[in-house]
Amino acid sequence: MQLYSTKNKANTASLKEAVFTGLPADNGLFMPSHIPVLPTSFFENIEQYTFQEIAIEVCKALIGEDVPEAEIKKIINDVLTFEAPVLKVSGNIHVLELFHGPSLAFKDFGARFMARLMSYFLSQDASKEINILVATSGDTGSAVAQGFLNMPGIRITILYPSGKVSDIQEKQLTTLGNNITALEIDGVFDDCQRLVKEAFLDAELNANMNLSSANSINISRLIPQSFYYFWAFAQLKKTGKPLVFCVPSGNFGNLCGGLIAKKMGLPVDKFVAATNANDIIPQYLTTGQFIPKASVSTISNAMDVGNPSNFQRLSDLYGNVFDDVKKDVVGKSYTDAETSAAMTEVYKNTGYILDPHGAVGYLGIKEYLQESGTDANGVFLATAHPTKFLDVVESAIGVTVPLPERLQAIVSKEKVAIKMGKDFEGFKAFLMANK
Repeated sequence: MQLYSTKNKANTASLKEAVFTGLPADNGLFMPSHIPVLPTSFFENIEQYTFQEIAIEVCKALIGEDVPEAEIKKIINDVLTFEAPVLKVSGNIHVLELFHGPSLAFKDFGARFMARLMSYFLSQDASKEINILVATSGDTGSAVAQGFLNMPGIRITILYPSGKVSDIQEKQLTTLGNNITALEIDGVFDDCQRLVKEAFLDAELNANMNLSSANSINISRLIPQSFYYFWAFAQLKKTGKPLVFCVPSGNFGNLCGGLIAKKMGLPVDKFVAATNANDIIPQYLTTGQFIPKASVSTISNAMDVGNPSNFQRLSDLYGNVFDDVKKDVVGKSYTDAETSAAMTEVYKNTGYILDPHGAVGYLGIKEYLQESGTDANGVFLATAHPTKFLDVVESAIGVTVPLPERLQAIVSKEKVAIKMGKDFEGFKAFLMANK
């Protein structure tokens, strides 16, 4: 798998190089030089495959030149030990539940895959140690912490914004210890993301440490985020209806995973990019102008991103032609009041409990189907278990939601985090002192 930088296609890298460096030196993002189209026979018979078998075929097509088939099968079977069911919510609206993994969030797919892919490459060079930096607005940090816990040769440093993740999310990423270090940054998510990016561009740091990233800027996070779009199609194929996905997004890696699936031949009519008040991408899809701005805090905090990194990939997938992007993607955004009302409405009418991010997805698919009049299967992605946002969920639906056992086990644990400002020099000094 050959990759290039979105800033300059002449800057290329192998899959191994891209996975470990995270970012190209020019501060672009890595993209595949070629996205293969899967054979027609694959889609004709896809409903006969298991989730793991689908993922193996997709993975072989993307990275089969770099990783042996036997190793791909081993990685996939180790990653996909949990389900991703499509459930009917009402009418033509379905939910793709992506929260059945260890950290109860969709980011388990990417974090677990990345950890095992890195481990495979590291097994070829036992003397190498990798220092992974990850900025999180909530779920990425806990998924990475779980996915990389006790992985030999890998150290994890997680940056999260103080007071801007839920209590349960914070406990998930600050109670593991071992090779996991949590930094509580006095700022917002965009500050955390900026610190990580600056670290990758700092010559002194990179001369002294092998740095990599586990954010969605890392290409190995995007690969497994394509798998469940194929799996959703397989589960709904028998209906014969067109397929529309609504993806609640912050950094837009999840949406890019779906767009890569479409480029590989997955028959998707439309993608709805749904956000909260941080509506940079919906505004872009309306005006053609990408204008980052300071993020604002909302009840769907994992989407509180004011400068989505994966915009570069979104645009690059369409040759940076705005009109071509608009053919496949529409944007929607919703207020906290609308999000809370959707949670109330769905629970009252169906008994289904949404988390605030899933509620944004529900609103997006509902509005799109109503506006377009399309008789399609609308699928919104439920990216996190509702109990990760207990205060918000219980306030909206008016009932107590019991914690799953795996969350009950961490609530009583003591938080261990290092408080830090948002200046890069302080962050750099910490890394250099702990290399």
